[in-house]
Amino acid sequence: MTDTIFDKIIRRELPADIVYEDDDVLAFRDIHPQAPVHLLFVPKRKAFATLNDCGEADAELLGKLLLAASSYAKGEGFAEDGYRCVINCNRGGGQTVFYLHVHLMAGRQMAERMV
Repeated sequence: MTDTIFDKIIRRELPADIVYEDDDVLAFRDIHPQAPVHLLFVPKRKAFATLNDCGEADAELLGKLLLAASSYAKGEGFAEDGYRCVINCNRGGGQTVFYLHVHLMAGRQMAERMV
């Protein structure tokens, strides 16, 4: 995997509006937000280009990404109103930075319903 903008943000080589951090996860505001709240949650210690690169051994880390997003939503008071978590995978799935990340979007009614 090549060095990405997310690697540089994690190493603090590039500025970012960091809103959440623990031992395993870093979250920051998306520079091209698609909603009033649009954050990216990334794993800090182990990088994957896409979700396809993850296996059974990575289940705990993947869970931590989603739990961090949920914890943030609850802490900021918008969990009850609702939010969306998305993982884009590869170009056809809308992925533009090839470093696995979870988008958390909130603050408006999401137009498309995914069932």
